[in-house]
Amino acid sequence: MKNAKKSAANLKHRKAGERPAPIDAINESIRPYAIAEKLRGLRLRKSMGLAQLADHTGLSAAMLSKLENARLVPTLPTLVRIALVFNVGLDYFFTDQRKRHIVAISRKNERRKFPADPKESHVPWHFESLDFRANERKLNGYLAHFHRVPEEKLSPHFHPGVELLYLIEGELEISIGTEVHRLSSGDAIYFDSIQKHSYRSVGADACTAVVVTAGVAT
Repeated sequence: MKNAKKSAANLKHRKAGERPAPIDAINESIRPYAIAEKLRGLRLRKSMGLAQLADHTGLSAAMLSKLENARLVPTLPTLVRIALVFNVGLDYFFTDQRKRHIVAISRKNERRKFPADPKESHVPWHFESLDFRANERKLNGYLAHFHRVPEEKLSPHFHPGVELLYLIEGELEISIGTEVHRLSSGDAIYFDSIQKHSYRSVGADACTAVVVTAGVAT
């Protein structure tokens, strides 16, 4: 019965003058975009392991490994999941490397809000990427929303490069190394982000800031 259905489907394609595209042809058509290399490059530039990326995307580590080694052709929904984690547009995977976006607008209604740690139910901040539509960025810009959390719940983090934070509203406490600084609306701070640092809102009102990081290949 299966063979009969398959033969009928093939006959229908032949009558319509169509043939299913062979896998080799599909692979050859997407080869110039080097999607597998782009996927691996995005992950390694963020010093992220396959298991960690799996947690962020909901995809299995085994599947991600196949994608990075070009043993599996990614679907568009799969690429969207990965693109959101690394704050790049879907067109990043299909753009000629000789061309660059020099103007990229991030509309408010297009941005998504992500938690600092997807595994935690209570996190010290959420963030939105302000430049996710730009390819080959020289810096990363975020709109950060900080929350009130107990000091003992903070998990300091670090990353190569530098960071500039401008507090739009609220009161923010930021720990850098062994020092603790308090910022008010309109204050800004610049520091080497290789130092362990953490943030938490200490005011009663909403606490929002623009954060720019640089010095990291993106």
